[in-house]
Amino acid sequence: MSSNSSSKDDDSVCMEKMEHAAVPKTKARDGWQGRMDFILTCIGYAVGLGNIWRFPYLCYKSGGGAFFIPYIIFLLLCGFPLFFMEVAFGQFSSLSPVTIWRICPLFKGVGMGMVIVSAIVCIYYNVIVAWTIYYLFMSFRSVLPWSHCHNSWNDDRCVDGLEGTLNKTMLNITSVNLTKVTASEQFWENHVLDITDGIEDSGSLRWQLFICLSLAWLCVFLCLFKGVKVLGKVMHFAAPFPYLVLLVLLIRGLTLPGAVEGIKFYIIPRWEKLADFQVWGDAALQIFYSVGMAWGGIITMASYNNFHNNAYRDAMLVPIINCGTSIFAGFVIFSVLGFMAHTAGTTVDEVVKQGPGLTFVAYPEAVAKLPISPLWAVLFFLMLYTIGLDSQTGEAESSMFGMFETCISSFIDEYPRLLRSKRVLLAAVGCFVEFLLGLPCITQGGIYVLQIMDWYCASFSLMMISLIECLVIAWIYGTERFYKDIELMIGYKPHAIWHYMWRFVTPTVIFGIWLFSIITLGPVTYDGKSYPTWAIVFGWILGIVSLVPIPLMMIIQIINTDGDTIIERVKKLTVPAKTWGPSMEDDREIYIQSLSHNTYTLSNMDGSPVDCEEALLQHKQKIDMNNS
Repeated sequence: MSSNSSSKDDDSVCMEKMEHAAVPKTKARDGWQGRMDFILTCIGYAVGLGNIWRFPYLCYKSGGGAFFIPYIIFLLLCGFPLFFMEVAFGQFSSLSPVTIWRICPLFKGVGMGMVIVSAIVCIYYNVIVAWTIYYLFMSFRSVLPWSHCHNSWNDDRCVDGLEGTLNKTMLNITSVNLTKVTASEQFWENHVLDITDGIEDSGSLRWQLFICLSLAWLCVFLCLFKGVKVLGKVMHFAAPFPYLVLLVLLIRGLTLPGAVEGIKFYIIPRWEKLADFQVWGDAALQIFYSVGMAWGGIITMASYNNFHNNAYRDAMLVPIINCGTSIFAGFVIFSVLGFMAHTAGTTVDEVVKQGPGLTFVAYPEAVAKLPISPLWAVLFFLMLYTIGLDSQTGEAESSMFGMFETCISSFIDEYPRLLRSKRVLLAAVGCFVEFLLGLPCITQGGIYVLQIMDWYCASFSLMMISLIECLVIAWIYGTERFYKDIELMIGYKPHAIWHYMWRFVTPTVIFGIWLFSIITLGPVTYDGKSYPTWAIVFGWILGIVSLVPIPLMMIIQIINTDGDTIIERVKKLTVPAKTWGPSMEDDREIYIQSLSHNTYTLSNMDGSPVDCEEALLQHKQKIDMNNS
């Protein structure tokens, strides 16, 4: 009898704790329909335009194959730890980046900063997608319009791309003869952008790009208005398709004359470059941007996982795929650049560009020289369009779908009773507002505005957000407690090395990258043109605005918390909220029992400890059955 009574008392203590930590009853949150939905979405999130237009350029500039060494080192020191942390963080709580800071309410502004960065980048990111759509439409012609100089936008400086082997002096626009411009560059500047002389002259709205931007946002809405159920199915096509096209382009590229020279230029190490501090800084920045930490997208995607999904395995797999894709894409790009150099009678370094210069000038020019060029142009820009929607871009490497879903889910999770049933309306309003904010970027001077946003919005602020996130989880919440949370999900504790990475190594690396980005971030320029002071100030405001919620929310939270002193209020706000924990009732019950067993608390919970060894053992057996 006494044993049964003791068991009842224990159960009553657990139930009392459950009542203290009860989760409000709302409409059930969506989740992935299958395990592959999350993996494919993360692959799409982690693989993008940065793999196509930035990584190959950095390899060339930073010593070819020698660049792989610092790149892999920073992947191990920074990429893997942060990606694993965010996947586990999101999956455990099933919450979006703002609401997830129930883990430490004092730092709720960190989540808001993530959402602001994603929202700003969404604005100009879809403009790049709109450019891609326009190129895709223009590819459905028997003769590509950027392959010759017989168009209304061409002038006497134009060099016809169909003239065969060209004189080096004519194509080398960086040489003494500055008057010659390729047909593809004039198509880009004089037709697609119809660019003005500077940001002071915004010009008129480009109606062609207006239509393409409308289509881009319509596609985002159709893929996201029903939530991750539709997104998961879309990614079954959107994630693998770019790999198929890259493989086809690589096979074709390797058969072109000069391709071998391009590949050699890409992979042959120039070891002396490793002594350059800039090379190590570029490698660290590329890893930081490409893996996609601190945008909120990883947390959001992981939050739709099953609680017992093997987060450890997925977190190791996705960064490897991302970096492997970067290296693979480099072979594709440099095989074609080698062909371009051979055709022009020049060297590979004369045709290497980064960013839009590679994607919308150099590569279209190369495609125009291929047999059946419209077919290759359609394939290439269809691949870019697919990558553009589900993945990241240049300096601001994050997912269009991932970023916008982060914004939507953050509002819904923060106000579930009000917004969860109105997701379609919220998605429509969000897409329309972002579309309106993107209109300045599709004027004749829009490229200058876009350059400001890309230059400042996702640089130093992103790294500061990531640093605070890592320090809060590792030091305030505690790695031991975080290990216990991961063990509840996957059935075993991760290797002890993550404890030291999260607490010491990774924060130190992030801080170093942050210093590097601040030191090297000069005034914004575009194509060698300087910006006026007001435009630079505007850029800094855009960069800082995502950091403002962090101290602001600290002040608001302290004011709204009960306590006699500020220190007492801060202590309360650094303890997880009563609603922190797994969302499913069965998992939450086990979590509360584990807290009692390990003497952890949610907030001010009363009750004596409960011996939960048996409950935890049964829970591990349940996980083993699910994994098998």
